Amino acid sequence: MIIGIPRTRSLDEFRVGLPPRAVRNLTAAGSEVIVERKAGHGAGFSDQMYQESGARVVHDLAEVYGRADVIVMVNKPVPEEYPFITEDQVLMSVMNLAVGDPALISLLRERNCTAIDFVTIQEESGSLPVLRPLSQIAGRMVPQIASKYLQTDHGGLGILLGGAPAVPPAEVVVIGAGTVGRNAVRACVGAGARVTLLDSDYGRISEIDWTFPGQVTTFKANEAALRKVLGYADVVVGAVLIPGTRTPHLVTKEMIGLLREKSLIIDISIDQGGCFETSRPTRLSDPSYVVDGITHYCVPNLTSLVARSASYALCNATLPYVCSVVEQPLKQALANDPALAHGVNIMGGQVTHPGLAANMGIDPVPVADLLTGGTS
Repeated sequence: MIIGIPRTRSLDEFRVGLPPRAVRNLTAAGSEVIVERKAGHGAGFSDQMYQESGARVVHDLAEVYGRADVIVMVNKPVPEEYPFITEDQVLMSVMNLAVGDPALISLLRERNCTAIDFVTIQEESGSLPVLRPLSQIAGRMVPQIASKYLQTDHGGLGILLGGAPAVPPAEVVVIGAGTVGRNAVRACVGAGARVTLLDSDYGRISEIDWTFPGQVTTFKANEAALRKVLGYADVVVGAVLIPGTRTPHLVTKEMIGLLREKSLIIDISIDQGGCFETSRPTRLSDPSYVVDGITHYCVPNLTSLVARSASYALCNATLPYVCSVVEQPLKQALANDPALAHGVNIMGGQVTHPGLAANMGIDPVPVADLLTGGTS
């Protein structure tokens, strides 16, 4: 199979689907890799590095899509790329189709493409092996973002995140104890902030309490608890994830009114709709806005701020799945790996992922049915 790596057209996106070291592994195993010129420049990977890894660098987006059997990228295609998507092509990326362009979903179905969303690749235990490393990075970036937007020159109250002698630290509230939330807690505790965590899963709460004894205040997530913590928070981090479907608005506009003026919201759930009613996607070149005196930071591709690290982290998780797809027939790869099959959102013209189907108001067609020919 031929693997194509297009240059991203998404605004303020600097990550790349596969860095040169991954390309070297693929070409050494006999795969052909086509890379669009400057695909890796945002993450510090030159065209020469890709050529030295065995890839062929081309100047034309149409050639990448036209020749490749499998397209590997960070984000889903943008409208500029739609005309070049070919029949029966396999697309592998962070798609978040539940909040994506309906036109893209229709196109992928019409052209019989297989859309594998890295976000919904899921192991039997429920863990999300590809999303995990990006979530770890996003969580660990919370202190540096919070520190910046608590400064007076960025509209904040002028609070030092970690405090100082006789000066209390900032109060950081984290909603959600998944991978993002746990890493945000760890990073904020390490930065010296006072941290409060809310989650609906008592087991996760207990894990945090055990890991950070006496350092983190924990609550079982409910409206009363949310209202209580919003009353004293300087920073509120949204770290809620429901794989494959839109994130619910857990914090309403009325509840946001409980925050004091110049407080900060960091909605890391924004790539799946956001968990604050007042959240809307922003971009790295214009990352924040103010609603009722509260600063909102809602960048879907947050880890693109550290594009090189994020590209390596993503590749570490995705490369085994890419290898599986290109080294054997697709149906066999999906049959052999239930986690990979769970990542399929669209296949054979059908919507296969339950979360995406529910968001569209239709019934999903199980991948297993398509593998056995049960559904045309």
